[in-house]
Amino acid sequence: MILAITLRYDFYENDKHFKERFYLSKCFKDIFEKLNILLLPVVSTTELKKLVKICDGLLVTGRAIDINPKYYNEETTNETNLSDTYNSEDELDFTLIKAFHKANKPILGICAGIQAINVCFGGSLYQNIENHSSKNKENVTMHTINIEPNSFLEKCYNTNQINVNSFHHQAIKKVANNFKITATSDDGIIEAIEYNNIVGVQWHPEKSYDMDFFKKYFDIYF
Repeated sequence: MILAITLRYDFYENDKHFKERFYLSKCFKDIFEKLNILLLPVVSTTELKKLVKICDGLLVTGRAIDINPKYYNEETTNETNLSDTYNSEDELDFTLIKAFHKANKPILGICAGIQAINVCFGGSLYQNIENHSSKNKENVTMHTINIEPNSFLEKCYNTNQINVNSFHHQAIKKVANNFKITATSDDGIIEAIEYNNIVGVQWHPEKSYDMDFFKKYFDIYF
């Protein structure tokens, strides 16, 4: 199996010669190596048709640069983190999501990935929320989410509640048409959505090396 996965942009201020780089969390490498799944890293939409043809699905990863609020008809607030050096991640995510959806191939969105899926299909975001970020904290923020019956997550965990990590300061506001909310936190933040073979989760299952999540996902959708 071959899975397309988005690489993410970062700017390394202290590197005099190679400031701009793309990266992928080692967690993904470790997890998919165990699952015997080949990851095909994607940084552009070059040869898009060929990419979609050879890949069995798409994983839209988290990212440090927020989605530009213009895509959901809002002005940028002070809390929204946009880049001064690179602004192509929105176009990359939306183009990939549309192409894989058109080909009826499974799509998984993690953290900013769920947000990109939601905005791509017409939804909107809260540009800033409280108490859901682990940034600059010694310990990872954890909280309980409530899982809807008959959802992928219920099939995955066989329960209606689990604890998940938090590494985000934005979240879904208006849910895109046709998508079902399948998990929420106790404070009402949307933690998961589903539509046909598209799944988005707001936390990072790769960070906690949640093999059950990924194994079940591929068992069900591939």
